Parts: sequence; structure tokens; C-alpha cells
Amino acid sequence: MAAGSRGIATAPFELKLRRFDISPLHLRGLDFRKRRSRCRVGHRDRLSGITTSCCSESVFPISTDSVSDKKAVVWRFQTKKSSCRIRVQAIPALPFASPRPRGASKSEDFSPRCSSGNFAPQSRDTPPKRDTGIANEKDWGINLVNEKISESGTNEDGSTWYRESGEELRENGYRCRWTRMGGQSHDGSSEWKETWWEKSDWSGYKELGVEKSRKNAEGDSWWETWQEVLHQDEWSNLARIERSAQKQATSGTENAGWYEKWWEKYDAKGWTEKGAHKYGRLNEQSWWEKWGEHYDGKGSVLKWTDKWAETELGTKWGDKWEEKFFAGMGSRQGETWHLSPAGDRWTRTWGEEHFGDGKVHKYGRSTTGESWDIIVEEETYYEAEPHYGWADVVGDSSQLLTIQPRDRPPGVYPNLEFGSSSSPPPDGPPDGLLNTPDDPPEIPPFSSQ
Repeated sequence: MAAGSRGIATAPFELKLRRFDISPLHLRGLDFRKRRSRCRVGHRDRLSGITTSCCSESVFPISTDSVSDKKAVVWRFQTKKSSCRIRVQAIPALPFASPRPRGASKSEDFSPRCSSGNFAPQSRDTPPKRDTGIANEKDWGINLVNEKISESGTNEDGSTWYRESGEELRENGYRCRWTRMGGQSHDGSSEWKETWWEKSDWSGYKELGVEKSRKNAEGDSWWETWQEVLHQDEWSNLARIERSAQKQATSGTENAGWYEKWWEKYDAKGWTEKGAHKYGRLNEQSWWEKWGEHYDGKGSVLKWTDKWAETELGTKWGDKWEEKFFAGMGSRQGETWHLSPAGDRWTRTWGEEHFGDGKVHKYGRSTTGESWDIIVEEETYYEAEPHYGWADVVGDSSQLLTIQPRDRPPGVYPNLEFGSSSSPPPDGPPDGLLNTPDDPPEIPPFSSQ
């Protein structure tokens, strides 16, 4: 949605989702029993950096933008065949995006939307894209004003807007500067809200965050929030930066939508943790995905992923794996499965033991009777360090690091009791400013095994 001093232009939300055709997929991609097992050293996801080993064909949902004139969003299921060192293709971004208004330049998209003056605040029409992780702070364009503002107005077309800013002070040097703005059409069918904030206190805690939401006249809606935090770790006393994001979009015309939660944690000695939970639905079909990475900064690494999907007809399928490595030695193991509406289950499990001397023990079996247990000479490949680590996140967090705390009076020391009432909230905007959406879809446990 683009908005200006002359009014809010309600651009179409372009959220059109098509149904799947299950029958051809079942014939071509879901009969795993005719597939032979091949288990080789694995792959690294382009976005998550996960290295995986896959011993069978797996099926999982992806999304593509159609090339039709209507630019409908199509969700389908794609079959991936395993082989040695084939990269696992990341799920493409799924924008619920409206086209840029004619005449609008790229620079206009990133112009400050909150500044004092007689101009109505604007909201860029950029709904969140699915499976894109946590954006860097420079992509959010946070530009807090230094004075208190409370203003509103009505445009020529009857749409309204408001803009507010302020500062909240508490004990222990806590300061929260915030700005919020929004607007709606004359009949209330289209609405947008946006909140920016920064927090700090005398203990060295700093936080930067954004929350945005929007709905249109067709009932389509989206919501996302992003936080970036700098603080001192309670146990190691090391500086730590944590980033997180949540995104959600829903269709107003179909039982369709998606939800994501991403997080990243880093400390100054290389300890790193990353992960994501994702959920999507299109009418009778749903899919889930979880993955995680953990690096201890000393060479030990744990990575895992778990994804599965189902239809209301009763078909279910999924794939999961885990790897643990240190100093060239470690293991990988995984499972691929399929459950038919009649209750017929197909499962293949596999594993690898890497001894660090060039020898790898590979083993596995399936419910169709196939099995293998061999030792081969093979180079072990794994990533002992994150592809994006402490130095990278520090370099991308300049606005967070330059947050100015309140001056501390001489002889006054900060309260370092973590979790005390005087400590700032761990995340989220100032009290009362959160535009909390409907609860995200519940992600059920992996109970189908």
C-alpha cells in the first residue's frame, strides 16, 4: 500500500492461491517403494547453511510465482532426488506483494516515513516474503525522531492517518524511544500500522526493533516483527547479539496462509545458534518445517532438520536428519517416510559414522526389505564454523551498537540481576504498542512416526 499526503492508495494484494492436483503427484512422486537407496555425503542449504545427507527421494512443498498475467501465487509439491553433493534447493520466496505504483521510484520506496512536518506518514507496500530469514537492520530503515509527536489527519479521499512518538524512562537507566504510525481507508476496510523502537539501560543492554501489519479490503492480511539485541551473557559474561523475526500472512478468500519464526544468537568467542520454525497451509494441504544449527566455537557442530506435510485425504510424508561432528569425526542419521490414506506406511532409515581416518560406515534399511551395511573410503565434508558468524553480525549491526544510553550519575551502578523487574523486556515494542495478530497456527509434534 502506498500512501502520501494526498491519501492512501490501496493497491491490490494479489493473493490468489491455486489448488493442488493430488493424483498425478501420487503417481509420480509418492510411491517411494520403487526407489533405490543412495546414501552419500551431503548438501548445504543456500540460506540456512545446513549440510545434509539424503538417502532417498523426498517430497516437500515449494512455492512459485506463476508467469500468468494475473501473477497468481502457486503452491505445489516438488520431488527431489538424492545424489552425491547436490545442493538442496531453498524454498523460493513467497511474496504476497502488490506491484509498485506507476511513477514510484526505488528511492521513494526507502524514503523516511517518519519526520516532523505537515506530511502524512507513508507505508511501503512490501509484505513479508516467505523463507527469507532475518533481514538486516539497514533493510528496515528505522529512523526515530528526537522530539515528542502526536498528530493525525484526514486525506482528500477520506482516508485517515496518525503518527506518534515518545520516550519512556524507568529505573536502572532504562530508556525506550519509540515511534508509531498508521492509517486506514475511509471505510476501514484497508489499514496499516508500523512501530519502531530502541531500548537501552546502564547494564549495556541495547535493543532495536520493528513491527508492521496491514490488511486490505479483500481480507488479506500480513504481520511481521523483527528485533536485534545486544547484552552480556549471564554465564560467560561475553557480549552477545541476538536477532529474531516472526512473519505471518493469511488469505481473506481461502483457508490459506503461512507463519515463520526465525532466531540467531552469537557471542564474541564464536558460539552460534540458529533455527527456524515454519508452517503453511493451502485449503486441504498443510506443511511444516523446523531446522536448527549449533556451533560451540571450539569446532563442535550439531545440525538438524525435520519437515513433513499432509493432506485432509490422509496422505502424509516427511523427511528428517541430524548430524554431529567434531575434528573430522561424527555421525549422520535420518529418516524418510510416507503414509497413505489407507494406513500403509513406507519408511527408510539411514546412518553414517565418520571415523576421521577416511573411512565411513554407512548403514540403513527400509520397510520394503532393502538394507545396506558397508564401510567405504570417503572424504568427510562438514562445516565446523557458521557461514555467517560474530564478525558478520557485528558489521551488520551498526545502528544497534550506536544506541546512546542515558548518562549514569557518578557512584550509581547498574542492577545486573538478569530477569529482575528493572531489566528491560527481552523483546517486543514498548508496552501497549504491539499490534498482536491472531495466534499463529499451532505446529503439532512430529507424532506420525
